[in-house]
Order: sequence, then C-alpha cells, then structure tokens
Amino acid sequence: MTQPDFDFKNAHQNLLIDADDTLWENNIYFERAIADFISFLNHRQYTPQQVRAVLNEVEAENVVKHGYGLHSFASALVDTFERISVEPITPSLHETIHGFAHTIAEQPIELIAGVENTLRYLRPRHQLILVTKGNFIEQSGKIERSAIKHYFVATEVVPEKDEAVYRSVIDKYSLDRATTWMIGNSPKSDINPALAAGIHAIFVPHADTWILEHEDLCTAVPPQHMIRLTRFSDLQTLF
Repeated sequence: MTQPDFDFKNAHQNLLIDADDTLWENNIYFERAIADFISFLNHRQYTPQQVRAVLNEVEAENVVKHGYGLHSFASALVDTFERISVEPITPSLHETIHGFAHTIAEQPIELIAGVENTLRYLRPRHQLILVTKGNFIEQSGKIERSAIKHYFVATEVVPEKDEAVYRSVIDKYSLDRATTWMIGNSPKSDINPALAAGIHAIFVPHADTWILEHEDLCTAVPPQHMIRLTRFSDLQTLF
C-alpha cells in the first residue's frame, strides 16, 4: 500500500465506489467464457493469442455500437467468429456462441474478500455512493443480488465513466471535491477521469481487470491525492 501523508479517519469524506472487480468478481467469468469460445473455435491458422487479439478489437468496436454488457459481449463473440472462421455461422453455431456469454448471467455474485466488513466499517463514518457503468438492467440486478446496497446512500448506473459523468455526479450530490474520492480497479474508468474531474482517487488493482480498462495511471496534481492500495480492506487504514 502507498503510504499517505494525511489522516482522514476523523474527517467526513465522500467515497464513490466502483462495483465490478472492486466490490465483486466480474471479469473472471468473461475470461472463462472467452477461453471456452477459443477452445470451441479451435482455429487451425490463428493461435489462441491471435484469436484473443481479434476479439479485443471487436469488443472495442462493439462497445461503441452496443455499449457494455452481455449483449455487447455476445455480439463480439459472434462477430469474431464471422471475421476469422472459414465456415459460415449457422443458427446452431449462433446459439452455441451466445451460450458462452449467457453462462455469465447465471453466475452468483461473489463479493471480493473483505468488502462487506470494510463497507460496514466505512458506512457510519463517511458517505458512500456506488458508481458503476454498463447496461442499466444488468448492473441494477447485480446491485440488488449483491445484498450490500444498504451500505450506500445512493447508486448510480451510468453508460460510461468519463470526466463529464464524474462532474455530473459531483454536481448532483453537491459534493466537495476536496473531500471526494473515486475508488476502483480501472485506470481508464475509475482513476484517470476522476482525477480529471478534480477529485481524489484510490486505485485497488485486480489481477483480472478487463484489458480494455487498462491505461497508464495519471499523476495526481496537489492538492489532489492518488493512492494505490493492495486490497479493498486497506481502506480501513485510511478512513
């Protein structure tokens, strides 16, 4: 953990907290589905790494067209198959490929170790707001099934996390930037745009963060802070 040069344990803070791969496991299920898809494809000319590279490109394109979520992911699998397969996609193949994506929806919510205890510790001390991006119905469903919604004074499901969205959340809840933090595992969606919006950020890396969320971390310009923690439960040492 990066050691801070401040102590906010006794000062009320506003903590904006990411959901997927910060509070609960998410991308591991997509990775398993991708592995099953690549194994099923069993391409004779493309290596698994090359198939994955094509899929990454297609996913980036589909996010622009369809947003985030299982529908976009399923479409990316189908589009990847059509792009590199020598055989046409049949209704049966289409159903099989969609099945790889739909298995993700059947996964139970698996909270990351230490999350609930940490939320229970933070709730009476600070204002917690859950901020997650993606398909509204899918993300709202995950929030309800997680059984931790009651720790938050509000939840925000947004189609994208960029500087403008963070500014809108700040304005909506009349948050003081000097006491507001974004906490998450994604440099691209959680850390860098939050810093650009003028608030602090706490990076909690996850070993399986989606490759499209990878980005070099920006440097906080004082008086902003950007803290890197090892695990979510380390928040208890800061706040």
